[in-house]
Amino acid sequence: MEKNFVGKSAIVTGAGSGIGFDIAQQLISEGCQVLINDIDRDLLAAAADRISGGSALITLAGDAGNLPLIQQMIDEVVCHFGRLDIIIANAGITSYGRFLKFTEDQFTDLVNLNLRGSFFLAQAASKQMINQGSGGRIIFMSSVTGLLAHPYLAAYGMTKAALKMLARALVIELAPYGITTNAIAPGAVATERTMSMTPNYDKIWGSYIPTGKASQPSDITRTALFLASSDAEQINGQTITVDGGITGLCAVPDDIDKPDEE
Repeated sequence: MEKNFVGKSAIVTGAGSGIGFDIAQQLISEGCQVLINDIDRDLLAAAADRISGGSALITLAGDAGNLPLIQQMIDEVVCHFGRLDIIIANAGITSYGRFLKFTEDQFTDLVNLNLRGSFFLAQAASKQMINQGSGGRIIFMSSVTGLLAHPYLAAYGMTKAALKMLARALVIELAPYGITTNAIAPGAVATERTMSMTPNYDKIWGSYIPTGKASQPSDITRTALFLASSDAEQINGQTITVDGGITGLCAVPDDIDKPDEE
């Protein structure tokens, strides 16, 4: 396998499982030095054992929406690896709830991690990258729920739409320093969490998605590693949707006129 990230260092939040874990594992396999973070200390330790990154991997458990922890992540990477090149702001929570019954506490928890954490991680990382003088890559994890309405995910979808805008807005201030900011909008992804919540999750979504299958974490990982690579230096302020084409569909009534069969 090609070692495309030798000499680079990254932070991946929410890396205890699922998409974040897969991204971190692949970065390590391609020569990157990585700090992985998750709020679940035991899950993070198990993830580190599975990755087996040796001295190229360090961990820091805690809430990725906490500003002192964010700065500690930056400091730890620079202390251990000497530099910071890539940020994958993957940590987030999905909070289902009817709009008319959604509570202030639910809203605060959601915004603190999904937006506050992503915003201030990008800010702290950018300061370090600017001091280094060699640019960098910042990747936010948006969602198709930030593009299309989804039942009972009004607040969550709002945060994911905001991350799409954040990736675009930051190009004005960060592009002059060689830092690109992009986002990924995954659709239905068959992770440990989604499959545990709905055991036939992949089959259910596969029946709706044009490609006939739910995405796998590796589908998101390949997109993230491309955006983090030198091949994507002219991609900036964009959100790449990885959803098998489901956001390209338009729902129509069953009795709508259809063209005659030939």
